[in-house]
Amino acid sequence: MKFTVAGILLDACVLGALAKAPAYGYELTQKTQTILDISESALYPVLRRLQRDGFLTTYNETYDGRNRCYYKITDSGIELLKQYENEWLRFKANIDTFLKGVKKSG
Repeated sequence: MKFTVAGILLDACVLGALAKAPAYGYELTQKTQTILDISESALYPVLRRLQRDGFLTTYNETYDGRNRCYYKITDSGIELLKQYENEWLRFKANIDTFLKGVKKSG
């Protein structure tokens, strides 16, 4: 499977955060914003797509009398995250090689 950097970055961050522990949308936005400049409105379509594709599942829990929708990574999501991690390592190695070459010639 071939991925683009833009295509994997947000998905990989979301899956990586959820691999550690389930989270509700706002909490996940806060975690993701420590790395990427992203709004909640941009994150929710990603969550819905990952859920629709079977990489996430959801469940509700009551908190202060309100329901929170929690997202949890599935086994398929863990496999996808591993693919993203491998692709990221290849991409990083290519960029590192390029930057080292640019530094030498500059």
